[in-house]
Amino acid sequence: MDHSSQVAMLKAMIPKVPVMGKTALSHTFGFSEPSKYWDLRTALTIGVLRSFVIDSPPQSVGKLQKFSMRDPGIKGRIWVSKVTMPKPEDDDIRQALFKAIEALKEPGEAAGGYKEPELVPVEAEWTGYRAGATEKSAELKIPEEQKYTEMMKEVTSPTTVLYFHGGAYFLMDPASHRPTCKKLAKLTKGRVFSIRYRLAPQHPFPSALLDALVSYFTLLYPPSGSLHEAVKPEHIVFAGDSAGGNLSLVLLQTLLEFRRQGLRIRWNGEEREVPLPAGVAVCSPWTDITASSPSCENNAAFDYLPPPSTNAPIPKDTIWPVEPTRSALYADDALLLHPLVSPLAAKSWQGSCPLYIETGRELLTDEDKHVAAKAAEQNVPVVFEEYEAMPHCFAMVLDALPGGRKFFESWAGFISDVTAGKSVETSGKRILAKSLKEERVDVVGLREVSDEVVVERMRERVQVMSVIAGEKSKL
Repeated sequence: MDHSSQVAMLKAMIPKVPVMGKTALSHTFGFSEPSKYWDLRTALTIGVLRSFVIDSPPQSVGKLQKFSMRDPGIKGRIWVSKVTMPKPEDDDIRQALFKAIEALKEPGEAAGGYKEPELVPVEAEWTGYRAGATEKSAELKIPEEQKYTEMMKEVTSPTTVLYFHGGAYFLMDPASHRPTCKKLAKLTKGRVFSIRYRLAPQHPFPSALLDALVSYFTLLYPPSGSLHEAVKPEHIVFAGDSAGGNLSLVLLQTLLEFRRQGLRIRWNGEEREVPLPAGVAVCSPWTDITASSPSCENNAAFDYLPPPSTNAPIPKDTIWPVEPTRSALYADDALLLHPLVSPLAAKSWQGSCPLYIETGRELLTDEDKHVAAKAAEQNVPVVFEEYEAMPHCFAMVLDALPGGRKFFESWAGFISDVTAGKSVETSGKRILAKSLKEERVDVVGLREVSDEVVVERMRERVQVMSVIAGEKSKL
């Protein structure tokens, strides 16, 4: 960290000293429920992070987005080769997506309801582990093609992870998720393809999904001039955290719908099959854009994300709010229950590849459990892991925690297993916070309510969101 970064961090932390003191006292004397499960370092980290997220003065969407996308630079034991995927010559994949969106709507539901995005070039980062470097090693000043070649010299498994970063669909970037991608590359002995998909609110649904489709087909059927050779689908795993977990799951749902329709996609002049990947592995996936599950409020003490009831005002800027008014940054209100927006509402996972789903005691716990249970009910192999008392994407913010290391090993282990062709059976476990002991969990038994109750909750939540958005638009 350079001097200017150290000064900036110090300035940011000084106002948080009272929060740290209060958190330390509460933890030491056992006043807070999380103190039963967390060490002091975890309590302080989450307390300060929560203060930044919830208690800091509201910032505009554009300012938050710009800040979250800052590139910290590349150094250390990591290879990064930046590429730009050209937009395909044919419009077929775009039209197939629109057709899938309509096919997955409820009977009688109005057509459209979204602006059809254009195909665009998509940027991405090939990421690998650079074993011969040190933590302070600078990025080599060589062409991107040569960086890719050097990276591939250290790749010893066929695994390719197609990675989608988190950030609520309006924040973050592949640059912010390089540490995560580096760990996955190291542990799988493979490579990670991290995608710079278009962000909301400037590019709402289904822009990110279209970019994800283009990325997958580019791996399978690379156009002329690509650095990589064609990747077999059995060597690809979709992975992501939070909103990236959502994107991984809705990309899978899109492929399942293509296959139900018996589609072949015309891609750069040739008719192509639509295969499934070896698996999908997601960390704290955001499967319900409406945030309708009870855990979105009940687990607030264990998380740093703001519960829906917080409803903090957002200063206006040039990108938000938009006209016509909508409640969510990512999609219009009429589409919030669509399975390619909120995969919690998906009716069928039948025929899916194996899934790995991780969650904690976080706002998203209930929705993650429901998706895991439903897929397992439909005979999809599901590996489910719940980390006791852990917040959203805990292993990425508590990287020194033993449980975090255990999670990354499990995450990468699943990815390695499915890309090696190993059989996966449905299994579930709960990892205790302090001892890391494992308790067996019945995955199908994770379901607490019926699909009808889930959908009704989502509908009710959309109504509330619409009222709030309408009131804010008058301010």
